[in-house]
Amino acid sequence: MTKIEKPTLTEDILNILRLLSSGSDLSQRDVSSHLEISLGKTNYLLKSLIKKNLIKAMNFSRNRGKLGKVRYILTKKGLEEKVSLMYHFLKKKESEYNHIREELAKLEGQSVSQNQEVNSGSGLSYLLKGGSDGKK
Repeated sequence: MTKIEKPTLTEDILNILRLLSSGSDLSQRDVSSHLEISLGKTNYLLKSLIKKNLIKAMNFSRNRGKLGKVRYILTKKGLEEKVSLMYHFLKKKESEYNHIREELAKLEGQSVSQNQEVNSGSGLSYLLKGGSDGKK
């Protein structure tokens, strides 16, 4: 059975930075629903990104009677962090891919060697001991 991993905090941050770099006017609720994470976690992550000066929050609603709408903008430092996180994320995925490829090669090698045993020595000894080869 395959274990499905939840995204790490770093991956969530990368996903937020990627989403915000698309240039859309997204609210916290929009970010939360796009990334399928809770609104509380989204709020926490956005506040931490603002503190680190990776994004800026700007009000863009000018109507006094309405709630102020916030637009999140990626800063230059945020763009640099996004590139760095993306690089490390891709390196990690490449490493995981190589590991899985090696495991698959090992399994295929074991399968080939087991088939060779059946077709050569082991299979022949089975027939000599009175086993049937399926022929009549």
